[in-house]
Amino acid sequence: MNAHILTIGDELLIGQVINTNQAFIAERLNAIGVDIACMSTVGDAMEAVLGALRTAWDSAEVTVVTGGLGPTHDDITRTAVCAFFGTDLVPNEDVRRHIGELMKKRNLPWTAAAEDQSLVPRSAGVVPNPLGTAPGLRFSGKGKTMFVLPGVPYEMKEMIDGSVIPFLAPLAGEQVIRHRTLLTTGIPESFLASQLGDLDRLLGGASLAFLPSPAGVRLRITVHGRTSAEADGTVRDVEGRIRSRVSRYIYGTDEEDLETVLGGMLAERKLTIAVAESCTGGLIAHRLTNVSGSSAYFERGVVTYSDASKTELLRVPAGVIGAHGAVSRETAESMASGIRGAARTDIGLSTTGIAGPSGGTPSKPVGTVWIGIADPAGTLAVKFSFGEGRVRVKERASQAAMELVRRRLLKME
Repeated sequence: MNAHILTIGDELLIGQVINTNQAFIAERLNAIGVDIACMSTVGDAMEAVLGALRTAWDSAEVTVVTGGLGPTHDDITRTAVCAFFGTDLVPNEDVRRHIGELMKKRNLPWTAAAEDQSLVPRSAGVVPNPLGTAPGLRFSGKGKTMFVLPGVPYEMKEMIDGSVIPFLAPLAGEQVIRHRTLLTTGIPESFLASQLGDLDRLLGGASLAFLPSPAGVRLRITVHGRTSAEADGTVRDVEGRIRSRVSRYIYGTDEEDLETVLGGMLAERKLTIAVAESCTGGLIAHRLTNVSGSSAYFERGVVTYSDASKTELLRVPAGVIGAHGAVSRETAESMASGIRGAARTDIGLSTTGIAGPSGGTPSKPVGTVWIGIADPAGTLAVKFSFGEGRVRVKERASQAAMELVRRRLLKME
């Protein structure tokens, strides 16, 4: 079974609203073995909506439409599907009763708009909307089904999980689709591909997508199987072969992030960390403290942006900065040992660099960052070149700094 996901709304086309509905629906459909044939988005224009409905209906067994079911003048989806399926609107007492109960709970009077929302296409089934007044619709014919749902995400999600998936799951056939995403950092996409080698032999029928970002490259494994056990087993086998080649770069899976993984490692080992940041401006501290329970291992973070602050707060000798510069191995090491000593933690971490767009020199171009770490095994600093783009440099530096700590902890085992 395959599906076309159609989202409707001018706000999506102009970027005013991020289209999260498509991703949610695709994930839920994939989980029951439905392949996504296409995703499309159109604005609130009748001809565009009718054209998109025709394309979706012709191209897939299942169509899921969201958006344009509200009570205002620009909500034209219900009118469009009536025209598409050649039907009219009729009152629905169950829908009317539900809307009345919702409005009573919200202490709102019955209105003409509420009355209008209680009308549904004669040929459609009703998909209950427990959280809103706009009912969902279901059209069937010629072995195909179209669901038409509100675009409000929390309403749509409830309807997908409560009605659409239970309806489709028995019809989806025996195919099972499984995804597994391995999260890597510290290695470019091309180098990662080279390390993995012959993908046909590695994957054995599965597929692999490389998804790069400033934080690293995500490797998404996709497997189609006849049963859950078969698909899960294939995913495990493929993941094992990938890990055998690039395990040092893999820090997590699926929805994990590096700060959560690192926090778990620190907590498990009962270690504490303090951070002194210059070019990252507190981003590492921000990310580490986004994790619930981080007070167990995160002691403090300071932003020592100026040379004077590095000397005053971290005891970096002025002579070190004068001789080597603020962006140097020596300064990064001194910052790391300085924050570790001041906070009396197991680990001290530091960043100092040139985020740009100004400040670079031929010997220290924009994107140059030194990351320092101090722990019981000693103190060291590593030089990175993160390219241009101030925010990207900060993001990459914060990721590299936490990854440096993660790998340092692994070496201690």
